[in-house]
Amino acid sequence: MSGFSGDPIYCGEAMKAMVERRANMPLADVTVIDFGQIYQGPYATLLMAKAGAFVIKIEPPRGEPGRRRADPGKSATLPFAMLNQNKHAVTLNLKKPRGRELLFRMVERADVLLENFSPGTMDSLGVGWSRLHDINPRLIYASGTGYGLSGPDRDNLAMDMTIQAASGIMSVTGFPDGPPVKAGPTLVDFMGGIHLYAGVLTALYDRDRSGTGRLVEVSMQEAVWPTLAGSFDFYYRTGQIPPRTGNRQAGLNSAPYNVFPTRDGHVAIHVVTEAHFQNLLKAMGREDLADDPRFATNAGRVAHMDETDALVAEWTKTLGKMEVFAIAKEYRIPCAPVRNAPEVINDLHMHERGMLEHINHPELGEIVVPSTPLRLHGTDKVAAGPSPTIGQHNQEIYGEWLGITAAEIAELKTGGVI
Repeated sequence: MSGFSGDPIYCGEAMKAMVERRANMPLADVTVIDFGQIYQGPYATLLMAKAGAFVIKIEPPRGEPGRRRADPGKSATLPFAMLNQNKHAVTLNLKKPRGRELLFRMVERADVLLENFSPGTMDSLGVGWSRLHDINPRLIYASGTGYGLSGPDRDNLAMDMTIQAASGIMSVTGFPDGPPVKAGPTLVDFMGGIHLYAGVLTALYDRDRSGTGRLVEVSMQEAVWPTLAGSFDFYYRTGQIPPRTGNRQAGLNSAPYNVFPTRDGHVAIHVVTEAHFQNLLKAMGREDLADDPRFATNAGRVAHMDETDALVAEWTKTLGKMEVFAIAKEYRIPCAPVRNAPEVINDLHMHERGMLEHINHPELGEIVVPSTPLRLHGTDKVAAGPSPTIGQHNQEIYGEWLGITAAEIAELKTGGVI
């Protein structure tokens, strides 16, 4: 059900041009109402926008929480700019009856509504799944939460860090002699967003057969549970609580698997096969150890993990990290330099592939933003553009798309509805 299938009077020239630009994109006929905030929801809808969907980002008149971290005088942060490219932004106050009426009108023309509020928030405003499903039975309603829409933990407050704690991630992150540590990146929010995207696309596929929309929910805790596979393996093998292993393999059943010092930083080396280790011995000039029972098999290396790591570190610390990487590449050893943020932002490989792009943002200046990691060959690519300002597309959406007059839009603004 396309948001552009209604009476053409509601489609202005800007909207028509957008439809034409997206003609060769997988989700070109999908209209998404986006209540996503911070990271989880906005990442899911960014993936949809980059696949050609018409995404309408709805915010309260003062903006979503992701904007409120901006520097004084600005309405965007770098994460906000990254996650809200290629979206149309409108303001809407759902606490006002007229605001809810406007949402109902949009829902009639939409395919997907996505939100990642606390469970029950939309229901309390009278715009939850049941109400919206009555208005549009074909609507896919996607809800991203910390712990799910049911169960005893449903109403626990959930943030990335607290889910990392509750899910077990923090218990196995860090070094054995230190406290639990959160993962450096915002792991949980983005895993939740990826699963939300997958859930929406699965429901759209199902709707093609059934003709009916459905409620899709993703719990961040459930989305990250499988990432602890190595730690669960350790528990089942040993019956012991999995330890924090630093940079070693979570199940402590592979060696060498660690981060090693170099003259100017660090490198990560992960030997998977015996051929990898034999190649590593050649690279280090230590072929004399090929038959040493401490190192000849993975089982031996695991039993002598400290000695194995010391052997590799003695070699790496004599070289620069890029030297180690070059040698490892020549000998086909899994290895990578540990890179910092500027190095990754300027990654030539990802820029050449078009995953990373430089854009000029009206508030932030020149920044690097991501495209989508989902590559569907033979389809057009959505060019990166700046994230919208608060309510930037009120006229376009309410005027051109819904057909509301300029006088009515001015009245809605004066009344605090938009």
